[in-house]
Amino acid sequence: MYLSTIMLLGSGELGREFTIAAKRLGCRVIACDRYDNAPAMQLADAREVFPMLDGAALRAAVEKHRPDYIIPEIEAIDTATLAELEREGWHVVPSAKAVQLTMNRDGIRDFAAQELGLTTSRYLFAETRDEAIAAAATVGRPAVVKPVMSSSGKGQSVARSEEELGTAFDYAVANMRGDRPRVIVEEFIAFDSEITLLTVATRDGVLFCPPIGHRQEGGDYRESWQPAAISEAALGSARHQARKVVEALGGWGIFGVEFFICGDRAIFSELSPRPHDTGMVTLIGQSPNEFELHLRAILGLPIPAIELGGPSASAVILADRESHDFGFAGVVEALATGEPGRPVDVRIFAKPNTLKNRRMGVALARDTDVERAKDRAVAAASKVKIEYRD
Repeated sequence: MYLSTIMLLGSGELGREFTIAAKRLGCRVIACDRYDNAPAMQLADAREVFPMLDGAALRAAVEKHRPDYIIPEIEAIDTATLAELEREGWHVVPSAKAVQLTMNRDGIRDFAAQELGLTTSRYLFAETRDEAIAAAATVGRPAVVKPVMSSSGKGQSVARSEEELGTAFDYAVANMRGDRPRVIVEEFIAFDSEITLLTVATRDGVLFCPPIGHRQEGGDYRESWQPAAISEAALGSARHQARKVVEALGGWGIFGVEFFICGDRAIFSELSPRPHDTGMVTLIGQSPNEFELHLRAILGLPIPAIELGGPSASAVILADRESHDFGFAGVVEALATGEPGRPVDVRIFAKPNTLKNRRMGVALARDTDVERAKDRAVAAASKVKIEYRD
């Protein structure tokens, strides 16, 4: 009846789009998250609600549904249980090793810099305010301070003085995921741009999507565009490093590999072994999109040439306060900005509640060049308003 049974660990907006891709190919999807009615749950065949760090609950869900593939969509998961399940024969995507190493910034950064020799910024780890101040004295100030476990850049800030370093440490710990009060203190890179290189590990080798540029605010993605304008030398360096780390981690699927671009240099920053939030732009500009690529790679299905339909951009739709009773206005106006050959689209994530600065949707646009696409995506996003009723 079904092509495969897939269990998603984490069911946010990325999981929702992945579920759409999976259902189109006849897969059965079990969506799991710590709260009910998460975006992917609304489209899945079944749901389980439990904290992803609860290993016993995770194992119980796997044994109940017996999925062909266990696919993490978030960082905060009991990776020890995933490793046990993999040893017992369950298929963890892309691999338990990849999930374990990338769950925390300390794991993937040490792996990339020390074991693989990739180009990274100078960095140290700290578990107290004093250690953070001492680390910055070594890597240099200003320094970027981030929790070793977080999502979408939460808890990240730049510190220039000892006082700011203490505040940055507290901010990182307050916004971390998991229960480890540990941060990474890294050299501030005066980069030209940041990119995400979506890298697809398949049964037939490694494929690359056109590079995605992005703008962050408060450590969180606000806009992304494709293709990013970088030199051939920088792109070659990024591809070389991405291939090296993806092959070392093992498994099939899409990896969001982030780099700082400084002229012709690509400096490795982070990696997610799953679709990337900045890759939402591929929903309008690229075929197959990042979610379809992830699914096909996991299932071992053929992947045609990755084609860019044209310069494209995304801009997020944010909430500005907490609410459990709200709606959306302006979607008609946003979609009306589209023109023949210059489409505009909107994705509403259907999250059950809003929070301040929570992503609730995204506007997508394609145009004749990236700057025009960015302007039209931002304009469309600005037309969508959240109407609070409580």
